[in-house]
Amino acid sequence: QVQLVESGGGLVQAGGSLRLSCAASGLTFNSYAMGWFRQAPGKEREFVAGILRIGGNGYYADSVKGRFTISRDNAKNTMYLQMSSLKPEDTAVYYCAAHRGVVVTITSDYWGQGTQVTVSS
Repeated sequence: QVQLVESGGGLVQAGGSLRLSCAASGLTFNSYAMGWFRQAPGKEREFVAGILRIGGNGYYADSVKGRFTISRDNAKNTMYLQMSSLKPEDTAVYYCAAHRGVVVTITSDYWGQGTQVTVSS
């Protein structure tokens, strides 16, 4: 059974930082593209950042480019999202996704349960 478990969310002031983690089990981690999506109240789920199976620099939504950094540790079956210079508009539930394809998409194979990030002004 595949499980993706996010952690690291919380309440932070604008300008602050948080690091999210996504621990994966039940799958061959390095065979999956990984990524982060988020969903704010009343809005659709949107792409935040993705990383290829072998890792590398990652790719980002324009809204977070330069502030967020995605990474993965295939030896630990874990993916991370380092978030800096947080803004109130970053407030959302953040979801981890795993996809057998080249990149994650909104129809990715597996999803975590989400972790809440709240940025106060």
